[in-house]
Amino acid sequence: MSTMAEKIFELKLGRRVSPGEFIIAPVDIVYFQDGTGPLGIRRFNDIAMEVFKPDRVHFFIDHASPSPRKELSNDHKFIREFCSKMRTNLHDYGEGISHQIIVEKYAKPGDIIVGADSHSCTSGALGAFATGVGSTDAAVAMGMGTLWFRMPESYRIEISGKLGKGVFSKDVILYIIGKLRVDGATYKAVEFVGDVIEQLSMESRFTISNMVIEMGAKVGLIPTDKETFRYLKEMRGEDNFLEIVPDAEAEYEKEFYFSADEIPPGVAAPHNVDNWKSIEDVEGIPVNQVFIGTCTNGRLEDLRIVAKILKGRKKHPETRLIISPASKKVYIDALREGLIDIFIQAEAVILPPGCGPCVGVHAGVPADNEVVVSTQNRNFKGRMGNPNAQIYLASPATAAATAIKGEITDPRDFLD
Repeated sequence: MSTMAEKIFELKLGRRVSPGEFIIAPVDIVYFQDGTGPLGIRRFNDIAMEVFKPDRVHFFIDHASPSPRKELSNDHKFIREFCSKMRTNLHDYGEGISHQIIVEKYAKPGDIIVGADSHSCTSGALGAFATGVGSTDAAVAMGMGTLWFRMPESYRIEISGKLGKGVFSKDVILYIIGKLRVDGATYKAVEFVGDVIEQLSMESRFTISNMVIEMGAKVGLIPTDKETFRYLKEMRGEDNFLEIVPDAEAEYEKEFYFSADEIPPGVAAPHNVDNWKSIEDVEGIPVNQVFIGTCTNGRLEDLRIVAKILKGRKKHPETRLIISPASKKVYIDALREGLIDIFIQAEAVILPPGCGPCVGVHAGVPADNEVVVSTQNRNFKGRMGNPNAQIYLASPATAAATAIKGEITDPRDFLD
């Protein structure tokens, strides 16, 4: 009997697979971002291949968008010229973050997706085997239409109960990473099940799958259900999608059980994602900058939560507030709902769709000894461009509450 990861490969190969087995499998989607794309193109040119199916290959200019310096501008030009020549998909300035656009427009249950970025695992929430690979492997997949994989062992994580007030999917995954640690699921296929997962929207599920790489996992999978198909129909206008769920008697290397009752609002404190602290442990720490956005928490649902807290209020005068929608669609929807107006009235700075300050290339690099609260997925030293700054990871609600008070704040203080 098969786990979700095994089932996806079995559907592609037409035979049973086993954990630890080395496999060459067809790939449905290959994508690169502007940091990994130039190297991928150069390796592809070294091999001297043709693109296997240009409509299944995507390049995103999202990390340095728009470009802050000439070297990156030249990289962007290099990518654009390659896409024009090879007729691959180019997603340029303003379209948004690769992982968000992939789930909005392209990823489907049962797909095998490789992206030259570690957070390509986001699409696992749609029942796709989505994983990050190096630029060279992605270049090979772009040319061959296939790639080698070592079939990962599977972990099962069950989260039961109902989330409490002020607790969101970001709090859940930060708590789990804190328990399992950054190497707790290295090269494993992690499946998330249980009452809490079933109650989450697709947007919240993307946050869970996005961050499995932070505990070393190869992929983070969530069984397809009515919510999966509702989302796909809304985004694509289609009805015909595969159901990808584990077999009842699937075998797992390890199983973990968590109760929603034990998960409060929390943060990942500097300088590791597994340095979990409850909100009570860090409440009151002064904060210089709050950033809300990224492929983890820059979706419309996240912005609605932020707007609910910010409406009629202003950020603290000594705290900068930066907000960046994850995609053009999210930006347009937020405009139509009046969310952007709320943010501007709260004195936030609104960036164009893209990665923004997350990776530290431009747009929001903190100063020495400054403290940042961010909804991104990593808080390593130097992650936002300055190794002398401190980054706390938090939910959009915690980030918004913090922006108002100018110190790390319990979001429950601002929620009905």
